[in-house]
Amino acid sequence: MKSVFNSNDTQELVSRINSLKPNSTPLWGKMNVAQMLAHCNVSYEMAFESKHPKPNAIMRFILKAFVKSTVVGEKPYKKSSQTAPAFIITDTRDFENEKSRLIAYINKTQELGENYFDGKESLSFGVLNKTEWNNMFYKHLDHHLNQFGVLPLN
Repeated sequence: MKSVFNSNDTQELVSRINSLKPNSTPLWGKMNVAQMLAHCNVSYEMAFESKHPKPNAIMRFILKAFVKSTVVGEKPYKKSSQTAPAFIITDTRDFENEKSRLIAYINKTQELGENYFDGKESLSFGVLNKTEWNNMFYKHLDHHLNQFGVLPLN
């Protein structure tokens, strides 16, 4: 899997995002392109902001037991996978604003580097190692860029 901590891989992600247009249409799913970008921003909001509440102990146990391996593992997401409530975006979003926010988060993640994330606590899954953080960030972005037909270079 490519790495959000590698500058070349980060630049590829940014290039893929920059190839999206406000009228880009999905190959599957219900979100429009601005909603998808806002949806992708939620992962970073959870890592960097205090915008989303921490799940209670019971919900964290359920997330760790049944969801964590899917989110942080190497296996790609299936099309139209179930989405956690915090990630559901149904309102109107500004394409340029969401795109700019996402690119800024990607660049911040790459600049902070893998050591910053190694052992950092995830809001939903507890402490993750750098590989798990990378898999969670990269796999999610790649999945949604593929959803809009913006494929990786190789």
